[in-house]
Amino acid sequence: MRNSPIEIFEEWFKEELHLTEVRIPTAVCLSTHGTDEFPNARFVSLKEIINDAFIITGPLNSLKGIEIARDNHVALTFWWTETERQIRVQGIARKISEKLADKYFHERDLNSKIVSSICEQGKETKDRKLLEQEMQQRASSKEMVDRPKNWGGYSIDPVRMEFMEFRETRFHDRKLFELENGKWRGKQIQP
Repeated sequence: MRNSPIEIFEEWFKEELHLTEVRIPTAVCLSTHGTDEFPNARFVSLKEIINDAFIITGPLNSLKGIEIARDNHVALTFWWTETERQIRVQGIARKISEKLADKYFHERDLNSKIVSSICEQGKETKDRKLLEQEMQQRASSKEMVDRPKNWGGYSIDPVRMEFMEFRETRFHDRKLFELENGKWRGKQIQP
């Protein structure tokens, strides 16, 4: 069994990206410990892996940001249809630097930047049409959109990673890696 689960992840991800035709192949389910004591899950986009950590972005004052600030133990779940593989990651989320947040925000398309600058993700709105009008006005002006101070991201350092390859026989191939004293320990687990 290979020692680095990050290497396995990158190899599997590359294979899926080569085969897939889905519009957002970087989608991953982020799970947090909800403020109401229920688990909370939503899809976000994986930006990249830096120093063996998974990078995601978004509003820091959104519900996910509030939940991560309260308890930074999170989970990521990847499901890849073409290769029929699942990867589960449990790790510790930490805010990324302002410089890195600026880089990711700059890479976003204009509409995404505008939405992030005029909306408070997840908050109630009394008039959606007013927000849409403001978005259209800002888009037609083609003005530069600066990164809002409440927009950033997280670096998720994995402590546990499970890889599962689905089999028609239901005898799935599962491998679990756990970080112990700074080293990955892998083992085969039952389907």
